[in-house]
Amino acid sequence: MLHDLLGIFFPKLCIGCNRTLLKNEEYICSSCNYHLPVTNYHLLKNNPLEKTFWGRVQIENAFSFLFFKKGNITQHLLHELKYKGNKELGIFLGNIYGEKLQKHIGDIDCVVSIPLHKSKLKKRGYNQSDFFASGLSSQLKLEDLSAFIYKTKANETQTKKSRYERWENVEQIFELSNKEIFKNKHVLLVDDVITTGATIEACAQTLANVTNCKVSVASIAITAL
Repeated sequence: MLHDLLGIFFPKLCIGCNRTLLKNEEYICSSCNYHLPVTNYHLLKNNPLEKTFWGRVQIENAFSFLFFKKGNITQHLLHELKYKGNKELGIFLGNIYGEKLQKHIGDIDCVVSIPLHKSKLKKRGYNQSDFFASGLSSQLKLEDLSAFIYKTKANETQTKKSRYERWENVEQIFELSNKEIFKNKHVLLVDDVITTGATIEACAQTLANVTNCKVSVASIAITAL
């Protein structure tokens, strides 16, 4: 009864179209869910995301859930997760994408989210990628080792930088607090959105320096490459 009354006075709205959600809908309505701009990269060998890392860093597989462009539903979802404190949305997206990836992840052992620098983490209060990683690890039944990687400096925003400037901005800014735990592991490295892949490349290179550590990649979204 209380739940129904709350629904009348404080209806839950679809993040994509702002329509009132039905009882069986979460975060986005059935129509928006049906029209999500999915990449289906998990079904494509040598997909465009994988190709961006060729000649840069060894990546076993690379997956991204949605295409991102200005004004589309993906932007609304990321804004809700990143700036409006909707952490549960990250877990929800991780669970959905994890279900899609179940038959395609191969021998992956663990999940690691790209860390924020402690100053940005303190300002924002949370790392949005942690919650996507949590949903993935739960759905895929993989250990979450995100706590063992950290960012050593607060680099500048990447938004208006060129590909080379993005790489310079993130070069050698990640460290591992326990290298032994990553030995002989295949890590699924997780981020919210990939643009040029510079941040992923830098973090993957840090992991690749560990004995027999392999890296695959997954993100909520990818911009046009």
